[in-house]
Amino acid sequence: MWYLCVFYHRLLDYRKPEVESLAELFGGLDSLEWRLPLLHHPDSPFHFVNLPSEDVARCIANRSILVKGMYEVWGEGSSYEELEEAINSYPDERKLPYLTSESTFKITVDSFGKVISFQEQNDRIKGLGYIPFKGKVNLKNPDHMFWLMETDDHGANNGLPPIVQRRIFFGREVGGADRKLIPTYQLKSRMYLGPTAMDAEMALLMANQALVTQGKLIYDPFVGTGSILVAAAHFGAITMGADIDIRVIRDGRGPNCNIWSNFKQYGLPMPIGLLRADNNLPPWRPGLTEVFDAIVCDPPYGVRAGGRKSGGRKLLKGAVAPYSVPDDKRTDHIPSTAPYSLVECVHDLLDLAAKMLVMGGRIVYFFPVLRDDDTLETQFPEHPCFKLVAASEQILSTRYSRVLLTMVKVGPYTDNIAEAAKIKHLDFRENHLKWLEDGNIHSSVFSPADSQLTEGSRSLRELKPKYRGKYV
Repeated sequence: MWYLCVFYHRLLDYRKPEVESLAELFGGLDSLEWRLPLLHHPDSPFHFVNLPSEDVARCIANRSILVKGMYEVWGEGSSYEELEEAINSYPDERKLPYLTSESTFKITVDSFGKVISFQEQNDRIKGLGYIPFKGKVNLKNPDHMFWLMETDDHGANNGLPPIVQRRIFFGREVGGADRKLIPTYQLKSRMYLGPTAMDAEMALLMANQALVTQGKLIYDPFVGTGSILVAAAHFGAITMGADIDIRVIRDGRGPNCNIWSNFKQYGLPMPIGLLRADNNLPPWRPGLTEVFDAIVCDPPYGVRAGGRKSGGRKLLKGAVAPYSVPDDKRTDHIPSTAPYSLVECVHDLLDLAAKMLVMGGRIVYFFPVLRDDDTLETQFPEHPCFKLVAASEQILSTRYSRVLLTMVKVGPYTDNIAEAAKIKHLDFRENHLKWLEDGNIHSSVFSPADSQLTEGSRSLRELKPKYRGKYV
């Protein structure tokens, strides 16, 4: 059945992938189809989606972060006369069960691209008198919620996706996102934060992309202050993390301000383990495979924090021999580290995921790309064990974007696969952009764009519209 899916106007590239991931989680991906309303722009928040049942639509909408509401549309039109005709022709067997005298209801008027005054809202509700509501109005806790949604016929100059013609929708709400989660988990009220703590909204989105559910084991190899694991724990996952900086894992800012206190703050289950571990030298014993249901992380790529691996410059150059830390100094010892390039980091991450993810498990991680490349896909890393299912771009500067990559494990990890992965890694390293290979993209992000881009390359990526608002 077709439902009207209304999105929040933000993170435009993330909206459909989130719904598609949740459709797979709740068993509706096979029949999922998308369709735009008449004369609507692809970036419009209004989309029709075909789902197998109302239960699936409700589960997707209630779990989603970016779906404002999912609606069974009773009628639509370019005028209120057309709307009335459409509602009257909608089958009575679909309408009458929600119009009985035993049920309560509420009608909400909403708009996109315009403001409707309180008096105009009341006038529009009174104009729906042809719908035979028999129940009582309940504004606080109604049995059924109905929405009258209107878009204006504005052009491209008001900072929103252009809509050629006015469109009006009336429908019954099936479900909607619980946006109260975002202020609940917002970073400004978090007890323990670091410079790279993941925004609450994005962490919850990443958890949805990873199909996090009750009882799944989720691993973050760059755990930091635990923002991603907090989101996974909210959805009932068993969590585990690692970080190369033992001070973050062990000490925090004291006994009452550390990663553990973040979980305690929200009443969430504690991680089953937090390890001081190096992504370049994973601590897992040989032969241990297919442990985690998903790996969700934000690898260090040199903007706010650079990657580090064990060893130190002198050790890696052979200037000093490998050594063991005496027992009496282990408690306060901080292991030396060396720079860790993004290309090497991502190769190790995908190799770890290929070994440690269950079949069908997902790895969800951010990867930086240059916006002046006309084909973003050429910048994405690959691995023989994985299939790319979603790539959602978030523009952060004139030259630079980060893309949330969602990959699913489709094949077992074998010696032949490991060799093929090494070849892909060498090709990727050879062909990849120099500023990414060195892991030094800070200057590329914050340097003036005009001095670094040619007119030809700039025009390729500026075809993407820019809308008003943050993160759109």
